[in-house]
Amino acid sequence: MNWVLVWQTVGVIVFGTVLFRFAGRKSISQMTITQVVIMIGIGSLLVQPLTGNGYWVTLVVAAILIACMIIIEYLEFKINPIETLATGRAIVVIERGQLIEKGMDKLRLTTDRLEMRLRQAGIANISDVEWATLEVSGNLGYTLKSPKQPATKEDIAAILSLLEKMRPDVITNANLAMAFSSSDPSLFTEIKNGHTKKIPGKLQ
Repeated sequence: MNWVLVWQTVGVIVFGTVLFRFAGRKSISQMTITQVVIMIGIGSLLVQPLTGNGYWVTLVVAAILIACMIIIEYLEFKINPIETLATGRAIVVIERGQLIEKGMDKLRLTTDRLEMRLRQAGIANISDVEWATLEVSGNLGYTLKSPKQPATKEDIAAILSLLEKMRPDVITNANLAMAFSSSDPSLFTEIKNGHTKKIPGKLQ
């Protein structure tokens, strides 16, 4: 067995993991074009040492690429024109329930594909949408028209408050508090406080 090759393989995996950890926690769909190009380049580059093409040189080049990406991200954060140039901006595709052909032409987005995205978001009609944009990540951002928006806790509280004035014997402040209180821990509080419910060890 070629132990040198084994150790080189392990080294590439460890080094690649460390590099990508420094690169940040982003999925491919959240990356900019520059980041995707660099990540694909690094992925191809890290395989080269295993074929006998300059082990240390390859690792150094990969580190330089990650450093360049971090610098570009920092410049995007500090200088807005660079962010616009490297990342782009969201484009409006629906405005007040009407398709924006200019935006869709720019994105080369067909009506069928836009309708598919709306269906995936649980939207039944284009006319229900107040604004919709295609974000730089490729995700669809939208807000529904006011009558089509789901009721929030604030809306329900206003209704209950009105009912309380009309029928104070039926609805009390205690009932309101009980309606909106939640003693169950959420997935977010578990991040800070840990699991409150017992979970099998093999599933933790």
